[in-house]
Amino acid sequence: MHDPHTRTDSLYFEYPIFPFVKPPEMAGQTVTHQVVVAGGGPSGLTLALELARFGIKCVVVEADETVSEGSRAACVSRRSMEILQANGVERPFLEQALEWTHGTSYYREHEVFRLAMPHSPDERFYPMANLQQNIFEELLVRRAEALGIEIRWRSKVVGVRQKDGLVELDIDTPEDVYTLRSRYVVASDGARSELRRLMGLKLNGESHEGRYLIADIKMASTYPTERRAWFDPASNPGKSVLVHKMARDIWRVDYALDPEDDEETEMQEDRVKARIGRHLDYIGEKTPWTLDWIRLYKAHCLCLDDYRQGNVFFIGDAAHLVPIFGVRGMNSSMADANNLGWKLAAVLNDNAPDALLDSYSPERRAATFDVFANAAKSTRFMTPPTRGYTLLRDAALQLAVGHDFARQWVNPRQSAPYDYVASSLTTPDSDPFFAGPRPGAPLASVKLADGSYLTDLVSERFVLLVFGKTSIAASALATLQPPVTLQTVTDARAIAAYDAIDGAAYLVRPDGHVCARWKSATADKVRAALERATARSNS
Repeated sequence: MHDPHTRTDSLYFEYPIFPFVKPPEMAGQTVTHQVVVAGGGPSGLTLALELARFGIKCVVVEADETVSEGSRAACVSRRSMEILQANGVERPFLEQALEWTHGTSYYREHEVFRLAMPHSPDERFYPMANLQQNIFEELLVRRAEALGIEIRWRSKVVGVRQKDGLVELDIDTPEDVYTLRSRYVVASDGARSELRRLMGLKLNGESHEGRYLIADIKMASTYPTERRAWFDPASNPGKSVLVHKMARDIWRVDYALDPEDDEETEMQEDRVKARIGRHLDYIGEKTPWTLDWIRLYKAHCLCLDDYRQGNVFFIGDAAHLVPIFGVRGMNSSMADANNLGWKLAAVLNDNAPDALLDSYSPERRAATFDVFANAAKSTRFMTPPTRGYTLLRDAALQLAVGHDFARQWVNPRQSAPYDYVASSLTTPDSDPFFAGPRPGAPLASVKLADGSYLTDLVSERFVLLVFGKTSIAASALATLQPPVTLQTVTDARAIAAYDAIDGAAYLVRPDGHVCARWKSATADKVRAALERATARSNS
């Protein structure tokens, strides 16, 4: 556990200070770890928890002495909540997070779009939940501590070498530099990844021109939790403003800057207060407030050409930078960890060949490009890069004032989970299905008669969901490698939702994605799909 000291870089938060602890390598011991995770942010800590689920020990090295500052990535999606549930973090998260389903977009003083994200009693979690990244990270740290995961604070990677099937990292600490050896290394050290720099790797893609200033303010307003966006408000003419409610009476305000605005000037506290004050006056918010934290943000659609480099893997912002619009950044990073975690564990537990790890980059890069396609549209709408885009955006907004057909053009396109339909691990349908998650998609939630949810059946093993009566015996699955857990589903609503008949079955990966399904399953069909899903066969 950490020592009781804290650091205060905020008026309202005390950041815990985690001490440097001398590792065994500095005492002369030779240790080869299974996995070293470089970076203790949301993606790195989520990966460490994922590995622990499968019995894999890892070491996390973090250059800082505490969690991140400010709200930063603050909206967690339903799919990410399912990942947190699998790792035992959802309860403390939901004790503080603010869940929401709706949002409103305005053009000047007119409401032009009302966002209503799908939500039903079949879902355990709301579509979105807001919690500042600094609080979220501390919850992940606490969970890691409870599981005995070793986090080495004030430990910066300053060198990397790959040889003889191992990775060696040089780690700079307050006392000395030492060498850390591991079979695999995962770089989760953020947008300015030192490991990426040390390996001579470069992010490729497109950077957008628009800049946003992001600020956290303390304000005890009773306004409901939702996403609010203003286009061309009198408080920021010609540009946009976003407002989100956070935990502990913190409100997140994002506003676009002019291309000619000087960053140093705009970051001055009095300047920020004046801008935010104008917008709060504009929307009629009279509650007293104080400024807590500020930063500048620029949207990027950048990623590595390959997220695997030998035995080093890149996740989160170390692998890709995506625009914040649609809350895709941290959520895509957590999906990276969810994807890579079970694959590393399968290989380290001798349940799959190393070739399984080759599927990580194609699956997650495809997800990244899907994010780029959607987030880039949102970015160009929020901060038009040219006069032409500005004219199109403003025309859409003006039409949306009085015409329902135009309102969908203002849709902010919130984050959605990616389907690994084209993955080499996915077995295409050979039977016709008219409902249910297709191969590659995450398992769809259905509330069962006993009050549990179908998604609760996802486990550390592959799971075969069999609907109604089946001729497959559990003993027939016991010989499969890796092991498969048989779960029989007799709930009528689930059977209907999955377009199932007696004997129909869905094979689900440990990360909750369907890898195959059949109207009439047999042990041989399951075996072939399992071999494909673990990279033992591509046929």
